[in-house]
Amino acid sequence: MVMELALFSLMLTVMAISVAAQAKPGCQRQCGNISIPYPFGTGSAECYIDGSFLITCNTTFDPPKAFLATTDIQVLHISVDGYLRIRYPIAYDCYDSLGRSRNFNAGFRLEKFFISHTRNMFTALGCDTYAYIEGFVGRTYSTGCMSFCYNADEVVNGSCSGIGCCQIQIPKGVTDYELSFSSYWSHSKVLSFNPCSYGFAVENGVYNFSLSHFLDPDFGKKKFPIILDWTIGNQSCREARMDPQNYACKENSACIVPENGSGYLCKCLHGFQGNPYLSHGCQKI
Repeated sequence: MVMELALFSLMLTVMAISVAAQAKPGCQRQCGNISIPYPFGTGSAECYIDGSFLITCNTTFDPPKAFLATTDIQVLHISVDGYLRIRYPIAYDCYDSLGRSRNFNAGFRLEKFFISHTRNMFTALGCDTYAYIEGFVGRTYSTGCMSFCYNADEVVNGSCSGIGCCQIQIPKGVTDYELSFSSYWSHSKVLSFNPCSYGFAVENGVYNFSLSHFLDPDFGKKKFPIILDWTIGNQSCREARMDPQNYACKENSACIVPENGSGYLCKCLHGFQGNPYLSHGCQKI
C-alpha cells in the first residue's frame, strides 16, 4: 500500500510538471531539450505574451539551442514559478611577463529580467584582483570584491573568503551588469602561478573554487549558469486585476507579488497544479 501511494504521488508530480511546462495550444513546446512554457514561446507572436518572452530556437545546433529573444544568451531552463536559468561567459583580465594585458569584460543589459539576488553570487578569482560590477537598479550601482595572495600555498581549495577567490551577493532589482577589473601590480608578483583575474555571476552552489583554475588555459572560455527572475508587466496585482482583458492569471490561480522586480506573477491555488498563465492550465490534484 505504501509503495502504491508513493508511485501515485510520483505520477501526480510528473503530471504536474508536464502541465506546468505546457506551451500555448498550437505552439512549439520544446527547443531541443528545453521545454518552453507559456508566457514564453517561440515562432509566431501569438505564442508568447510579449516580445521579452520570445525564445529563439537555433536549429543549426544538434540538438537545437534556445536563446533569450534576439540575444546570444543561451537558455537552459524555464520555470513558470518566475525564474529561468541561462548560461553566460566569464570575464577575464590576463597579463604576460611584459605587463601587457588581454581581457574580456562580460556583461549584459536586459529590460524585463532581473538577476536573482538570492540564487546567484558574484565571484572573482585571482591573487592580485579587484573585480567589480556596475549597472542600473533605479539608480546606478557599483559593487565588487578584492582577492589577494602572495604564493600558491596560501590558497585553500573550495574557499572563497578573499584569498585567491572572493564572493559577494548581487543587489536586488538588477537587470544589467558590466564587469571590470583592477590589478595593483599587473599580476607581476604572482605571474608564475596566477597570470589572470576572472569574474562572473554564477548560480549558488555550482562553482567550486580550485587553485588549478589559475593555470587552466581553457578556464577563460567557460560559461556558468545564472538565475534570472521574471515577472509579468509593470503593474501591481491590484492594477492588473482592473485590466481583465490583459490580466495574465487564469482560472484557479492567484496574483502574487514577486520577490524581485516590478510587475506580478501568477500561481495556481492550493489544491491545483499546472501553468497558471494558460486557460484551464491549473488542474485539480
